[in-house]
Amino acid sequence: MSTATRAPSTLQTGHVGLNVTDLARSVAFYQRLLGLEVTAEGTDPDRRFALLGRDGTLVLTLWQQSSGTFATGTPGLHHLSFQVATVEEVRAAEALLTGLGAEFAYEGVVPHSEGGTSGGIFFTDPDGIRLEVFTLAGVEATGATAPDPAAPTCGFF
Repeated sequence: MSTATRAPSTLQTGHVGLNVTDLARSVAFYQRLLGLEVTAEGTDPDRRFALLGRDGTLVLTLWQQSSGTFATGTPGLHHLSFQVATVEEVRAAEALLTGLGAEFAYEGVVPHSEGGTSGGIFFTDPDGIRLEVFTLAGVEATGATAPDPAAPTCGFF
């Protein structure tokens, strides 16, 4: 098989780019939520953007080039998730987001599926983009039940 017909063997997700309506508001939101730093920005009124990273790695790019709110009914991004190590970190993110006035899809930490050990919180950013902060284990100890036992929680919020 030639190299031209094989999938890359070192594939991993790179940074994520999001269109936003208010760059300053979104930068502040993601800095607070994820502890990211602005590593570069464009201030030309027609080409405003911010590159946000952590520990020398680009994580998120924000582009101020949209209006309105995120449309969940059109093809494109479904949601963006961020993995943390523990349920306690998920709860800390939930408390921070509550202070920021974020809108949550469910109350508290919920499992990805009924009886599952992984799960998290599901919410929207200031432009209505659906986000998730989750952990792979420990959610079963919270006693929470999945919002819909027949479907993945992250698929239908």
